[in-house]
Amino acid sequence: QVQLVEAGGGLVQAGGSLRLSCTASESIFSFNTVGWYRQAPGKQRELVASITGGGTTNYADSVKGRFTISRDNAKNTVYLQMNSLKPEDTAVFYCNAAIRLTPYSYRNYWGQGTQVTVSS
Repeated sequence: QVQLVEAGGGLVQAGGSLRLSCTASESIFSFNTVGWYRQAPGKQRELVASITGGGTTNYADSVKGRFTISRDNAKNTVYLQMNSLKPEDTAVFYCNAAIRLTPYSYRNYWGQGTQVTVSS
């Protein structure tokens, strides 16, 4: 069973920075895509950023230019560097690892979530 362990959440003032990490129990080359999602109270879970095995990245418009996703293959870890944080970034952040089963379906694995709170 794949396990994803997140770390790095916390409380930060607006304008500050945090770095989240997601460490997998197996090689991240096992996954087609690893990404970060977030869910704020009363809102749906949304994709924040993702990175493929080939290193292609994708970002939500709301975080472009502020967040950077990266991977350290040797450590089986994906990072999310978050700069210029805003109160609206407050949410539980979840790591996701996906394996493509067919062109239209994936097997998804999720971490337990880490709280990010940005104070104004």
